[in-house]
Amino acid sequence: MYKYFFLILFSALVSSANAQQSPVKWNFSAKKLAGAKNKYELRMTATLPKGWHIYSQNTPEGGPEPTKFTFANNGLVINIGKPKEVGKLVKQHDENFGIDVLHYADKVDFVQVVTVKGNIKTNVSGEVTYMICTDTRCLPPTTATFNIALK
Repeated sequence: MYKYFFLILFSALVSSANAQQSPVKWNFSAKKLAGAKNKYELRMTATLPKGWHIYSQNTPEGGPEPTKFTFANNGLVINIGKPKEVGKLVKQHDENFGIDVLHYADKVDFVQVVTVKGNIKTNVSGEVTYMICTDTRCLPPTTATFNIALK
């Protein structure tokens, strides 16, 4: 009897956890920039299902959680600026927050240029924290980790 109870409880917990998973698909890649010594372009691509949007890094305070990249310290890598956003930016007044928000639908690339000290193969790791919404609901902020090889 207890075995069946725990099996049902475990199934319910797994279903609940899966229901809260973010539907965003992340792809992380790097390519060496032609003609630039030891410079790489990191591309962090968020692909969203129809009807969902992700907020810009530049979403103003008082609104939803902006997308934020945190890079782990690596003494061999120097970030040049902050990630640039490449996609169709939408500016929209959100009555829930009372401000204009900035977001992307479908797909957005966050592009970070880095320089590597010397001819050393290394990795860039870190995490991205983001929030996604539809017109009727939002999921809580989510964090995804990444580790990008620089070859």
